[in-house]
Amino acid sequence: MSLIKEFKSFAMRGNVIDLAVAVIIGGAFGKIVASFVADIIMPPIGLLIGGVNFTDLKWEMKAAEVIDGVEKAAVTLNYGNFLQVTFDFLIIAFAIFMAIKGLNSLQKKEEAAPEIPAPPPAPSKEELLLTEIRDLLKEKK
Repeated sequence: MSLIKEFKSFAMRGNVIDLAVAVIIGGAFGKIVASFVADIIMPPIGLLIGGVNFTDLKWEMKAAEVIDGVEKAAVTLNYGNFLQVTFDFLIIAFAIFMAIKGLNSLQKKEEAAPEIPAPPPAPSKEELLLTEIRDLLKEKK
């Protein structure tokens, strides 16, 4: 039973829950960026280089063949898909870089803003009386 209690306390800690939320949001963000790259960025680039769809780019190392009525698929090196994923990664990395840079600049602004110290409180009656007594004692010497 103690193992279950330990796991429950571990799972309910704030940082574990925050991490789970971050992973879920990161997965959704990755899908958005993948769609952005595949559907918005790559078509114009493909059009500029002659109407090529990057995901269709491949090098056929061995052609498809039919042996005894069984079709064997071609052996291909799909470098276009690799290019697509590389663009996805670069855009995600840049977006994360910009987000962290923005957070760091906000933290620097908070640190740079000097806090105006509160004026010291006025001395109490006892402190004033003790100060007068000290000054009188100094005068007698």
